[in-house]
Amino acid sequence: MINFPILVVDDNPIIKKMMNISLTKAGYEVSSAENGRDALRKFDKKFYPIVITDWMMPEMDGLELCRAIRNLSLDSYVFIILLTAKDAKDDIIKGLEAGADDYLTKPVNHPELMARLNTGIRILELERSLKKANNEIMILSITDYLTGCYNRGYIGENLSKEIRRAERYKHPLSLVICDIDHFKNVNDTCGHLAGDHVLYRFAGLINKSIRIHVDWLARYGGEEFMIVLPETDMKGAITLCEKLRSIIENSVFTYNETNIKITSSFGFTSFDLVESCNDKIVDEIINRADTYLYQAKQEGRNCVRGGPF
Repeated sequence: MINFPILVVDDNPIIKKMMNISLTKAGYEVSSAENGRDALRKFDKKFYPIVITDWMMPEMDGLELCRAIRNLSLDSYVFIILLTAKDAKDDIIKGLEAGADDYLTKPVNHPELMARLNTGIRILELERSLKKANNEIMILSITDYLTGCYNRGYIGENLSKEIRRAERYKHPLSLVICDIDHFKNVNDTCGHLAGDHVLYRFAGLINKSIRIHVDWLARYGGEEFMIVLPETDMKGAITLCEKLRSIIENSVFTYNETNIKITSSFGFTSFDLVESCNDKIVDEIINRADTYLYQAKQEGRNCVRGGPF
């Protein structure tokens, strides 16, 4: 089965049936509609990347359907072939200007139809590959290359959004900044590759312990990481930070048969409501969590310190 469903739109039941049989034999998944309005109703329920439509139809003709499809907010492109008995240059131009990508004159020649569909599929496959490449580039742009968690750029784009969401729905939010205690000693004693391995494992342990698609982790810089906890009050933040601190303390990081033990410090701040979100508020929230992290380090490391914003 070819992975590009086709919607055939024609008010002539004989032509429509013959088209369905021909396309199904060629390996396509085929649906049909009586006219343009019926086609749009079917689009509401399912996306069709290829539309083959007659020109002359009651209620909504092929040109109107082409324009309507082009005005839809769709995530992917629709390749439209217009069927017509009209072959004058002016008519062809009208069809293309309405949004059709190609046209076929009736009666439809099967080999020509298959050739036109193959052209459309090449265009649709190119679009898919470009979207995939763009998505991969987007993911790389917000991902820390070493740890696989989000990076500083993602923080800049999304932390303010989380704060605004908490403000809008009057939900609590907590922000945690943590880092690895005496991380320089790991690099100096075991080498930078071992240090990279520890950072990777450290981020992995945190990611496994936070809520998927709700909380998120980002590398803030060096051995410092930020954890954003939507819908989490101060009590919840303390519980999570203590859990993470214990997990890190009791884990063994093995690199090239060398066992490495580390501890970590956590600073957090929580709030139930902010009056308004702006760059100054975002910076103040980060600074508050960072101040509590500094306090944790001053009071012996391997501990959690925090408070309300």
